[in-house]
Amino acid sequence: MNKTKYIYWQDEDMLMGYLEEYPDYWTQGESLEELQENLLDIYKDLTNGNIPNELAQNSIKSRLNKFKYGFIVNGISQ
Repeated sequence: MNKTKYIYWQDEDMLMGYLEEYPDYWTQGESLEELQENLLDIYKDLTNGNIPNELAQNSIKSRLNKFKYGFIVNGISQ
């Protein structure tokens, strides 16, 4: 069972987030479900080689404590 951790936060009327493994690739959604779908799309693109991820692998950024965490497990958000 593959788990991918993501970080998200509220920014005015949108939810913003990124995959913990790929902090340079942010996305947004009007709902948590839309954000999770967008994060899953980014994950698929990165792991299939459709998006270069050299920057993401070489940069680890610390984030503020206001961020929340979630998981995408085998394509299902938890």
